[in-house]
Parts: sequence; structure tokens; C-alpha cells
Amino acid sequence: MQKNREHSTPRAPRPATAATPRVIGPEERRARLALRHRLTGAARAETAEEVAGALVALHATDPATVFLATGARLGTDRDPVAEVERALYEERTLTRMHGMRHTVFVVPSGLAAAVHHSTADAAAARERASLLKHLAAGSDLDAAWLAETERQVLAELAARGEATGAELGSAVPRLREQYVYGVGTAQEGPQAVSSRVLRVLGMEGRIARGRPQGGWTSSRYRWALTPAHAELPPAEARSELVRHWLAAYGPATEADLKWWTGWKVTDVRRALAAVDARQVLLDEGPGHALPDDLDPVRPDAAGPWAALLPALDPTAMGWQSRDWYLDPDHRPALFDRSGNIGPTVWWNGRIVGGWAQRPDGRIVHRLLTDVGAEAARAVEAEAARLAEWVGEVRITPRFRTPLERELSAAGA
Repeated sequence: MQKNREHSTPRAPRPATAATPRVIGPEERRARLALRHRLTGAARAETAEEVAGALVALHATDPATVFLATGARLGTDRDPVAEVERALYEERTLTRMHGMRHTVFVVPSGLAAAVHHSTADAAAARERASLLKHLAAGSDLDAAWLAETERQVLAELAARGEATGAELGSAVPRLREQYVYGVGTAQEGPQAVSSRVLRVLGMEGRIARGRPQGGWTSSRYRWALTPAHAELPPAEARSELVRHWLAAYGPATEADLKWWTGWKVTDVRRALAAVDARQVLLDEGPGHALPDDLDPVRPDAAGPWAALLPALDPTAMGWQSRDWYLDPDHRPALFDRSGNIGPTVWWNGRIVGGWAQRPDGRIVHRLLTDVGAEAARAVEAEAARLAEWVGEVRITPRFRTPLERELSAAGA
């Protein structure tokens, strides 16, 4: 149930004194979200790079999310597919890579080194150790064998420019070797080494997913060599990433940042101190903002806006504590059992429903709360805009949620 004060007349928040942390309420946070995440008409972006920069990173576990999240934030005269493909595959100003929480993201290429050295590097070391442990337990393959296999894969990519996993498997027979996974467990069984080897090389930033086979919703990628990341000390990389994140998602709590990055709490606190983050007061407790980001933002600064955001959208997944933009009663319909959010409908900074695409291509939605006629018209307009640029492409989220499954059914 929404609190009554959520419906009060918006007033500009008062700046804090030097001794008192400023209170930043849900209404102001929703206005900041709209403007910084390029979701209101006046703030919409011109390029895919602007969108990725505004959000720090676009979730890319589901390939469609990158395009749909960008399309929701571009001006109406822009082609989201052409924009993303230009930035990812032609100019390479965006980079697809493993990052926070072991998840695949698309990030501005200039931020790739910070993501890699703050987060992916340590995860890659753990992934390599895990692979060697499994090889030792389930085969006679060892570290020397793995090093030679990787050398051959990298040489093949250098000669070809790019190749699919299947093409690499044909060219490098070692990738077709098998080991016994999960020795002594219920999951014990033979497994090819190819996907694990390519995953390690990808997490280490030595290869990257390039243009997929098929259309923009395909997850069958070609692999290519990547330039080496600039060297950054981990602490410096973490502070750089936190500075970008707070600019996009602040104010936010320590728990929000720990959840988003997957870091240890000690690393989170050191990074916050390194950027001189200032404490503010949020509904859920103490929060943090950059020192130059304490000026009040009027709750009505963004104006009325609606958006249809995809599954795993960076805005919907940006914070651990979500009650200020999501009614807890709506969680069961909008999330899967692993905590992945499905496609959502937004109105003025709150999630008010969900959407899906049916087999015939229609974009359908359901509002989970009464938002009034103006909001309903704005949501319909966004649904029509989405349907127009998606065209004949069919979208099924990788992680299905109860409401998305229900809406997408042909007879729903």
C-alpha cells in the first residue's frame, strides 16, 4: 500500500546544513531516475553510447535487453538496432564483457578497464582455478594442456578475425576434449571443455563476444580478440566505477552498491571514501551521494513520463532496495524465482505493470495499479512506439516471469 505522503503536492527539498545530512525522499529519487536514466522525453538520448554512459552498464545476459533498453531511451527519430550495432560492432565504442556479479554487460569502452580490474579480474581468477580443479578431478588434462589450448585458440582468432565456438572447435581439436564434470555428485557427467575455455578467456578480457549469428536477439556469438585493458590498480578501478555509479544511481545505500557490484563490504566502503561520498538520509536509512550531487531536484522536474522497459533493464535492477519505485505486492508477478525482473511498465518513476509480446507480434501490457487516464494513454503510446521499431522480430525473455508468461500466451 502506498503511503499517503506519496500523493502530496511536490515541494522542493530543503538543502542540508553542514551538520545534518540532507533528506532525499522517494519523489525526488524518482525524478532523478527519470532524468539521469534518459527516460523522460526531454532527456532522451541521441546515441547508444549516451544511453550506456547514463546507465553505466547495460545488462547483456539476454541479448535483446541491450537493444530494448537502448530503444526505450533514444529519441523517436533514432533506430535502436542500427545504433547499438554501430557502437558494438563497427565503431566498438561499446564493449560486451563479464562484469559485476559475474554477469555479462555492455559498457562504454572507456569504462571497460575499470570494470575489468575492479570486478572481472578477480572473478576470472576464480573461474580459471575452478576449471583447473574440475579438469584435475575428471580428466588427465592439466594447466600446461590448458595453456597450449588457449594459445591455439588465440592464434586461430588472430588469423580469422572472428569465429563461432563451433568454428573454433573444428579448427582447434583440443576444444572437443571432454572431462567428467561433478565427479562423485548427482551432476556427474561428460562435458566438453570448449565452453569453459572460452568463458575463461572472455572473463580475462582476452576475447570478447562480437556480432551474433542471426538477428539482434540471437545469443550465438562470434568470438574475436580484444585489445588489452589499460592497467589500473583494483582500488583505483573500484573508485572510478563507484563514481560513475553514484552519478547515475545515487543517492543509494551501501547495501545497494554492494549488491550491484558483488564486492566485499570493505571494498565498497573504501571506494565510497575514495570518492568522498556524502551521507544523505533515505526512507530505508543512510545513503550516499557524490559531494557535487547534493543540490535539490524538484520532484516534478522530469514531468509526466511512461516507459516500457525490458527484462533485466538496468534501471529496474539498479538497486537492492526497490520499495521506492516498486510496490512489494507486485514482485511475485514481475520477478522469476532467481530474482530476475521481467518486462515492466513505468509511470512517473514507479513500476505500475508489465508487458509482453505475443506470437503474432502484438505488444500487450497490464497495469497492476490504477494510474488514471493520462497514464494509460502515455503507456499505450510507448507500446505503439516499441511495436513500430521491433517490427517482425519476436522477443522472448531468457528469464520468464509469471506475468510475462501469462500476457504472451496467444489466448490471453
